[in-house]
Amino acid sequence: MALVLPNQGETIALEALVAKTAGQNLVLRLFKSNTTPSEATTEASLTEANFTGYAAITLTAANWVITAADPSTAAYAQQVFTSTVGGQNQAVYGYYLTQVTSGKLVWVERFSDGPYTIVNNGDEIRVTLNITLA
Repeated sequence: MALVLPNQGETIALEALVAKTAGQNLVLRLFKSNTTPSEATTEASLTEANFTGYAAITLTAANWVITAADPSTAAYAQQVFTSTVGGQNQAVYGYYLTQVTSGKLVWVERFSDGPYTIVNNGDEIRVTLNITLA
């Protein structure tokens, strides 16, 4: 018989992944290296963005919204990274999340329609985090 992860179990797994109930907050970062993520990717494999105005964003664990359903989901409000000076030329290929204390990579995603290039004052990259367990 195949393993069954019921909605309740999916909720427990999602809460553990995003540290909703205990553990470390996650830090949302952008990467500028032309990296294609794989199972072997670590935080050391990625070069963090550094355009003027950029700062990593610590996500408060309690703010994740977990929905037990079929499928179960974890969602976080959209986060915005904004350039504060013009004349830049930095390509951003994706985002990644690390644990706030250990600095270890939790997950990484390359933008499917990227890279996005930061050039002008006010250029933005918006990231909406959603995880689905079916």
